[in-house]
Amino acid sequence: MPDTSAEDLLRRLAPQVLGAVVRRYGHFDTAEDATQEALLAATTQWPKDGIPDNPRAWLITVASRRLTDLLRSDQARRHREDTLARWTPPGQWVTPAADRPPAESDDTLILLFMCCHPTLSPASQIALTLRAVGGLTTAEIARAFLVPEATMTRRISRAKQRIKDSGIPFRLAAGAERAQRLGAVLHVLYLIFNEGYASTSGPSLHRDELSAEAIRLARMVHRLLPDDGEVTGLLALMLLTDARRPARTGPDGGLIPMAQQDRRLWNAGHIAEGVALITGALGRGPAGPYQLQAAIAALHDEAPSAEATDWPQITALYEALMGMSANPMVALNHAVAVAMAHGPHAGLSLLHKLQADERIAGDHRLYAVRAHLLEMTGEHRAARESYQEAARRTTNLPQQRYLHAQAARLPHD
Repeated sequence: MPDTSAEDLLRRLAPQVLGAVVRRYGHFDTAEDATQEALLAATTQWPKDGIPDNPRAWLITVASRRLTDLLRSDQARRHREDTLARWTPPGQWVTPAADRPPAESDDTLILLFMCCHPTLSPASQIALTLRAVGGLTTAEIARAFLVPEATMTRRISRAKQRIKDSGIPFRLAAGAERAQRLGAVLHVLYLIFNEGYASTSGPSLHRDELSAEAIRLARMVHRLLPDDGEVTGLLALMLLTDARRPARTGPDGGLIPMAQQDRRLWNAGHIAEGVALITGALGRGPAGPYQLQAAIAALHDEAPSAEATDWPQITALYEALMGMSANPMVALNHAVAVAMAHGPHAGLSLLHKLQADERIAGDHRLYAVRAHLLEMTGEHRAARESYQEAARRTTNLPQQRYLHAQAARLPHD
């Protein structure tokens, strides 16, 4: 098996192994350290010895041994009695042994709801789950939250300590407890998907394994809560967005914007499933933000071309979204929709107001949108400068190449 396949396998198995070890032993923080050491051992041993017949069991065994070593250390021994006293006794566990796959639910889903426990702040719930379940680096999570990396490092460390001190039982939340955590769970999956579909850094435009994992987890939550409109909306949004991925890059890996994509390459199965999901969800009651975003994605996917897109309807849906939250990315997308429906000057007027929002003022996407709208007005010099500034501000290499190319092709007035 190629190294890339082994890396994909390790990424997919990591949250399952962590969940299995936490379920058997508790000690969330120490279990994560042990799991990371098991993954490191796999990266050094598997290329020489080959991938085991049961890689999940291999990783759990190595992580369990390492966890036992850590718990036997002097420092762990001083805290073990208090920690174990707070942890649910083995007789109360509701899941099978760690080296056997759960019969009715995946350890990853249990871990997902565990990380979103109400003892943690919403920001810490999301950050910890992205780290433990999604496998994102601290830097990637910081960019998703638009905060400095040092701030995110402290946030994740505090969340791990809270989990360690709380004695939270490893079981799938139910009833009111589940409802209390669901919003954070959906936000986590949304951010994991976004990082996979449009990577914030690195040599690739997207990271398929993250998008696929987010969709897999969203399907699991949807099976758990099939009548929840926002769960359905999020799954639909992921499918409708991921449907465009085959046409989003060229043979050289370069970015192709939606307006220029070959829509025949879009995943028709994902579109059909996503449209069916969101159509059913919108008919069941008031629409939440994920349902509204899925409705927007459906309008894009069902349009035969960019020109034929129902931009006034998309504008209205973004305005409804803006009424639910003050998210600057929603405002940015609304400005694009207004520009397409009413002309670039109307969009630029909204961008001027948005530049005062420090949460997005330094984001490359603001400059890229501004450049595109300026180009539409014929202001080529200003557009070129904005494209170049956007390229300087992104850390994703294909996006940088695309933005530089956009700037280079503009005429010099």
